[in-house]
Amino acid sequence: MKKLVLLGGGYGNMRILLRLLPNQLPEDREIILIDRTPFHSLKTEFYALAAGTVPDAEVRVDFPEHERLRTVTAEVVDVNMDEKCIYLDNGDSIQYDDLVIGLGCDDNYHDVPGAAENTHSIQTIGKSRDTYREVLGLPGGATVAIVGAGLSGIEIASELRESRPDLNIKLFDRSPRILRDFPERLSNYVQRWFDENNVEVISNSNITKVEPHLLYNHENSIPADAVVWTAGIRPVEIVRNLDVEKAGGGRVILTPHHNIPDYENVYVVGDCAALPHAPSAYLAEEQGEQIVKVLKM
Repeated sequence: MKKLVLLGGGYGNMRILLRLLPNQLPEDREIILIDRTPFHSLKTEFYALAAGTVPDAEVRVDFPEHERLRTVTAEVVDVNMDEKCIYLDNGDSIQYDDLVIGLGCDDNYHDVPGAAENTHSIQTIGKSRDTYREVLGLPGGATVAIVGAGLSGIEIASELRESRPDLNIKLFDRSPRILRDFPERLSNYVQRWFDENNVEVISNSNITKVEPHLLYNHENSIPADAVVWTAGIRPVEIVRNLDVEKAGGGRVILTPHHNIPDYENVYVVGDCAALPHAPSAYLAEEQGEQIVKVLKM
């Protein structure tokens, strides 16, 4: 049988599974899904998991079951597109005929010294759990600094205010206003909510260094009991290391059919793909829809 291998159980590959199963999968094909966890995670809810406003069980969805679907719980360590082979951290390797890379993203620390070592993340369910344990274990009156006032930063700041009204929350952003890519009216509305609920927004900031319990904004040092980083994303390291043409941010340039130009059997979906729109769950699902149509051709 021909092997369709899906790397990552995120929104794009879940849409591919749901469109091919249970009865749209060609008889000569089998699917192998590889993910570090044995379930799909609702990444759009990670901020609430980290803030403690939703339980872990509500952000997990079982993968579908089918006689020609095999799920492998492992970490991908290498993708060799010339050999058509995937290498895993358990020592196994898996050959493919068609491949969809949907491995998601990492935090982009923008080369800020100490940011990777001294901040908390909401990029994976595991990291969101760790952030929950750290933040919710703080004593009353402690300070949580959130770096980045895009959607993720806004969401975790508001959810954390709901779950821990006794904490001091500081939200840092480079722009003169929060949600700079959205209409100013929406930005002003969110700013008023933060003002009314004692979330301090520090605009025009520039985080230059992070030390344990200390954040540097420009040249000013600001004590913080915990720092959550939401200041941008980039493709995971495996994708960044692929020897293919990439756009800004390290995302892979694709053909209109969502495959890599020199590897027509390798597709990229989600945060790793260079697309004209900002990465989102909706966009990944739309990619998944189109990739299924190409695979059926």
